[in-house]
Amino acid sequence: MATADSLSLFTGLGLSEHKARETLKNTALSAQLRKAATQAQQTLGSTIDKATGTLLYSLASRLRDTRRLSFLVNYVASKKIHTEPQLSAALEYVHSHPLDPIDTVDFEQECGVGVMVTPEQIEEAVEATISRHRPQLLVERYHFNMGLLMGEARAVLKWADGKMIKHEVDMQVLHLLGPKMEADLEKKPKVAKARLEETDRRTAKDVVENGEAAGQTLSLMEQLRGEALKFHKPGENYKTPGYVITPHTMDLLKQHLDITGGQVRTRFPPEPNGILHIGHAKAINFNFGYAKANNGICFLRFDDTNPEKEEAKFFTAISDMVTWLGYTPYKVTYASDYFDQLYAWAVELIRRGQAYVCHQRGEELKGHNSLPSPWRDRPVKESLLLFEAMRKGKFSEGEATLRMKLVMEDGKMDPVAYRIKYTPHHRTEDSWCIYPTYDYTHCLCDSIEHITHSLCTKEFQARRSSYFWLCNALDVYCPVQWEYGRLNLHYAVVSKRKILQLVAAGAVRDWDDPRLFTLTALRRRGFPPEAINNFCARVGVTVAQTTMEPHLLEACVRDVLNDTAPRAMAVLESLRVIITNFPAAKSLDIQVPNFPADETKGFHQVPFAPVVFIERTDFKEEPEPGYKRLAWGQPVGLRHTGYVIELQHVVKGPSGCVEGLEVTCRQADAGEKPKAFIHWVSQPLICEIRLYERLFQHKNPEDPTEVPGGFLSDLNPVSLQVVEAALVDCSVALAKPFDKFQFERLGYFSVDPDSCQGQLVFNRTVTLKEDPRKV
Repeated sequence: MATADSLSLFTGLGLSEHKARETLKNTALSAQLRKAATQAQQTLGSTIDKATGTLLYSLASRLRDTRRLSFLVNYVASKKIHTEPQLSAALEYVHSHPLDPIDTVDFEQECGVGVMVTPEQIEEAVEATISRHRPQLLVERYHFNMGLLMGEARAVLKWADGKMIKHEVDMQVLHLLGPKMEADLEKKPKVAKARLEETDRRTAKDVVENGEAAGQTLSLMEQLRGEALKFHKPGENYKTPGYVITPHTMDLLKQHLDITGGQVRTRFPPEPNGILHIGHAKAINFNFGYAKANNGICFLRFDDTNPEKEEAKFFTAISDMVTWLGYTPYKVTYASDYFDQLYAWAVELIRRGQAYVCHQRGEELKGHNSLPSPWRDRPVKESLLLFEAMRKGKFSEGEATLRMKLVMEDGKMDPVAYRIKYTPHHRTEDSWCIYPTYDYTHCLCDSIEHITHSLCTKEFQARRSSYFWLCNALDVYCPVQWEYGRLNLHYAVVSKRKILQLVAAGAVRDWDDPRLFTLTALRRRGFPPEAINNFCARVGVTVAQTTMEPHLLEACVRDVLNDTAPRAMAVLESLRVIITNFPAAKSLDIQVPNFPADETKGFHQVPFAPVVFIERTDFKEEPEPGYKRLAWGQPVGLRHTGYVIELQHVVKGPSGCVEGLEVTCRQADAGEKPKAFIHWVSQPLICEIRLYERLFQHKNPEDPTEVPGGFLSDLNPVSLQVVEAALVDCSVALAKPFDKFQFERLGYFSVDPDSCQGQLVFNRTVTLKEDPRKV
């Protein structure tokens, strides 16, 4: 049909000329609309009224299964379907019932076919709705949420025309309230200040999005359970937007259900070429958590298709981190488990004319506008022989690849399926010299393992079409790919390449340096796995990429450690104190509660001797106003002892520096209560304590506009301070690596693996309170 004829046909449906011309630019839509309009004209035997034309346009633009076009056009043209709600129900019905034949009786019942809603019914429904809300309407007038009235009326009259309901609502509200007055035109008042202040007091226990608190947190399981995410049910893949249905789809889904029994199946598929970081924690929680919340299973599958970058230590570290976060894989698998099957399918893909051997070099294939391959149309037999030659090692690296015949969503043409690498593989050794790519491997491994929900970060959305295409090109079970937003942190670098640069520059020790945000680093610093999981839950299962402030993660850490880390006392910068009237001939044993707020959790014992050590900052000869700790004429209590000490003499060295104090003591209840109680140690252990701060000075160290000199120029010179001779009470003497404590008044600390017998090393995990400068 000529363009002019199509334009006339479309404007005859009620489309504006501009809308009709825009429609003609979309070849698929214009072809479908042309068929619909032509069939409707033949059915009616006359011109198409605007209401019917609008429904036909909506049908043509929204229908995914073109086989159903004629069936639905008959209902629209005959006015059995005459409202938008009926059409929406009809589209949903045919999408969820792809098998022939359609049960017309069930279809008509589910879609309200033939149901006529009279103006009187609409009037009565709206009148009843307004009557229920009349008092509030009279108070709020036109500031009332009119959408609520619309929604309640539509709930009663499911198949009514929405425009008719809106018109009736407008008329009855006008009759009740009269015309709008000047006050009705003013903007609705903002939330009261008191309510805003209450909102400001929300803690990091609230859900956080884009770095800010945003409401009450649901548990991770609540967020992932059942209908919460609106994911498809196992076996109902075809109901997912964009899912491609082929003549084999329903048989393959039936076979899939026979194998899985309708069980949810997910997988966590890391590449074993680096250490997992905080972003991976969200992926682990999402994949394993979704399976757990829905009584399913989750595979840990190593995507080991690049032998050049894979190391045994990464396999071990990844598996350890999954376990550390509290998850147990249903099965640990490897992409290399399926190399034989993947190769056989590649041969089949060539036989079906969907893949070819190409000799363009790597630099020619980079970017989205690479030149078309001159070998795209080479004969199938030739590609089969060449692919076998690749398999047998008859080409050098880069001399040949196998490419798939498709255009990806981001415009990239013919992605590579296999490339040549002569690096021995950690599992298959020298058995293979060709290796499949992610674009080829990912969806097919998902298919082999009968994954129901392939959960990926947002950047893989551009590969969704190729995911569906490849499974359908081979006529194998096709899972559904769902995308979610990545989790990033400010003041952090998580790129494998950049962490290696930090290590090479001596800025950090290794992948597990506690200043990094790899999971091994966070474990070494003392972050409990429960805190990381809670943080992921508070971030929420967002579709948009989320960049969070580190202090929100630290708040989650404090929440967990406050309930789980027993108390101890430590002094970082010590000052020797002699109690001249010590009340006993030898040291006393003091019982200190492990958790002062809950003494049912037990006690530990520390010695209290005539010589104690306090923090140097807990004494001042000349205190400033408001100083409450030890000073002339100002006694302090020693925590847990029941004693108060009072200054008698300051011992100074030759340079005038304070070297010690002499004090007297009295029982706390024998006089006025002191203004402060300080921590102390006696007969202590000498330990090393490492105090960590942010590694970078700017929020976005990789942003050239914020840090023109590059991330290595943004290092914080005081990100690590080492106290080599800190004093810690002897209750921690038997502590093991990763044991955690709260050192009273100082913060939470964890035993570092560098510790050895007689020499404990502690890492400061977080301070007791959030540093306001970090917010």
